[in-house]
Amino acid sequence: MTDKTVIITGASRGIGAAAAREFAAAGWRVALLARSAGDISALADQIGGAAMALPCDVADQGAMQAAVKTVLARWGRLDALINNAGMIDPIARLEDADADSWGQSIDINLKGVFHGMRAALPVMKAAGGGTIITVSSGAASNPYEGWSAYCAAKAGAAMLTRAAHLEEGSNGLRIMGLSPGTVATDMQVRIKASGINPVSTLDPTVHVPPEWPARCLVWMCGPGGDPWLGEEVKLRDESIRRAIGVLE
Repeated sequence: MTDKTVIITGASRGIGAAAAREFAAAGWRVALLARSAGDISALADQIGGAAMALPCDVADQGAMQAAVKTVLARWGRLDALINNAGMIDPIARLEDADADSWGQSIDINLKGVFHGMRAALPVMKAAGGGTIITVSSGAASNPYEGWSAYCAAKAGAAMLTRAAHLEEGSNGLRIMGLSPGTVATDMQVRIKASGINPVSTLDPTVHVPPEWPARCLVWMCGPGGDPWLGEEVKLRDESIRRAIGVLE
């Protein structure tokens, strides 16, 4: 064991679940956060005593604060936060998008990142350090038809990451983003079914497995991530893939 603790949001599937396994394999204690209690409980059982499942909606500031307090009560420290929870819906042109669904996307993809940071920052500052990584997207810098909510939220989260680094980097906090490219997750199934914009036409074989960004997240929590503080690691970069051991 490394005696280090990580909180992973959106840990029930995809990148989040893969990251939970990778961190646990590296000797970390892992707190699994997601709305789907059954899925994260099953994953925690698979990982064993180094994991705990905490049902949590990141859009709820109080729930996120409570989750951090629970982790501290059990393990006494918080070394890393992975802001991974996200949703692609609504996939619709602006003129057709449902306002409530659009707002929910902002609540999870952007405000959820803020709630995670807001809960973790005081704890990490008091401890003298910590790492916060937000899972980003190419949609943070490129507009895609039908993805106005997702693109706007991811762009906001990328700027929020930069702002947090500006404010807290001098306090020993390591804050950055990971842009994983297209990953073989349930989100890609939803995107392909939509038939909207070029991403939906991609052959599934081009998507990387979720274990790749998961391994990159663990690597970023070490000194490998230091050159990207306040910025984004892009997993499409072959030098990054070689550094994390998924490309020779």
